[in-house]
Amino acid sequence: MLKPQTKGLLLDTTRCIGCGACALACKERNKLPKTSDDVLKDELSDKTYSVVKQVGSRYVRRMCMHCTTPSCASACPVAAFEKTAAGPVIYHESKCMGCRYCMISCPFDVPKFDYSSTNPKIQKCDMCYDRIIKGEKPVCVETCGITLFYGTRRELVAEARKRIA
Repeated sequence: MLKPQTKGLLLDTTRCIGCGACALACKERNKLPKTSDDVLKDELSDKTYSVVKQVGSRYVRRMCMHCTTPSCASACPVAAFEKTAAGPVIYHESKCMGCRYCMISCPFDVPKFDYSSTNPKIQKCDMCYDRIIKGEKPVCVETCGITLFYGTRRELVAEARKRIA
């Protein structure tokens, strides 16, 4: 039996114009409130899973990196984070004990705690896991097919090399 190919995202910063459509699509899909009229001013939070930031003359998207070996999952003593065979790192709310070790361990400062809730939990991008297991692309990729690419690591590396050449 063949193992499913782990998939991921490729961001081509040379093509991003900073419109933030990917971040707004993420908010809409996850039923998150719009926090700012200027998407470039948003920061990652329990209400914002993806942001676009200007760095020099380029625009860079910040979100969960869905690491190959996620430190958030390694640090979690109750296995509330899982690196799926499909690629995304997902969060199991029912397992979480609220220690927030995941927040401390993430080098990208991605997992955020919902401090304002009476039943707080960790919030982060799940790369539209429910869509991926149905064979669909994440909404950010569907929204911006110019800058974002979704595929296997082999496909993404080949595409990156082609673009660099």
